[in-house]
Amino acid sequence: MAARSLASLALALGGCGGAIVVDGGGPVDAAATDAALDLSAVALDAAPEDAGDGCPPGMAHFDGFCVDRWEAHVVAIDDAGVEAPHSPYLVVDDLTVRAKTAPGVVPQGYISQLQASAACEKAGKRLCTAAEFALACRGADPADWYPYGGQTLEKGYCNQDKGSSVARFFGNDPSKWTYQEFNDPRLNQWDGGLAPTGSYPHCVSPAGVWDCVGNLHEWGADAADAKGHGRFRGGFYGDAEVNGHGCRYVTSAHELSYHDYSTGFRCCRDSR
Repeated sequence: MAARSLASLALALGGCGGAIVVDGGGPVDAAATDAALDLSAVALDAAPEDAGDGCPPGMAHFDGFCVDRWEAHVVAIDDAGVEAPHSPYLVVDDLTVRAKTAPGVVPQGYISQLQASAACEKAGKRLCTAAEFALACRGADPADWYPYGGQTLEKGYCNQDKGSSVARFFGNDPSKWTYQEFNDPRLNQWDGGLAPTGSYPHCVSPAGVWDCVGNLHEWGADAADAKGHGRFRGGFYGDAEVNGHGCRYVTSAHELSYHDYSTGFRCCRDSR
């Protein structure tokens, strides 16, 4: 945490419902980022198939890859591989965890890209690429910005626009917020905040992938950029519009080891 300044945390409000500012600059240009994505690795004009045919249960099948239908929760595993429950409201620091996906389960927040990647690997999967997330989130038509289609935000369709949990518990002065507070277990436990997977019936993509927009940010497989920052996408329950609209939402303000209450993930894998 020594390398992570609290001033940077106050500006980079990816977990706080505020505008995402990178190193004191302007908001991320999500439209430009989206336009620059190399989507050639996936067949965006191919209709998704039903789960199965090379994908395990709980995953949606696309041409060449599979995507978890629901945001991940985790279990802790010991040296013998024995699983034990883990609270989705607690960090996973110093634990070995395995990713799981299921409907009606509170997904895991408080997780970094490095930890999420390791959790997917323990499940025989990996984090999703930017192109895979885009296809899973909005379907084959790149003109669609939302899982339910079109470019118009439908309020209440996905779990978003609830505002900052940090401000709710620790006041409205970002200069006083601490990294510990960003990871406080209470932040995802207030009524009406983080929701169990699949709770919003309209927030499902044409392929049957739930909650890509809102609920929790989702870490991607992106390597660290020149600043050491990774990417998470889709927004969270506090905000899914400031940094791009719906499926086009992307945050680039944090290093791969960063986590807070808003950061979650889902896994992908190659189809077999």
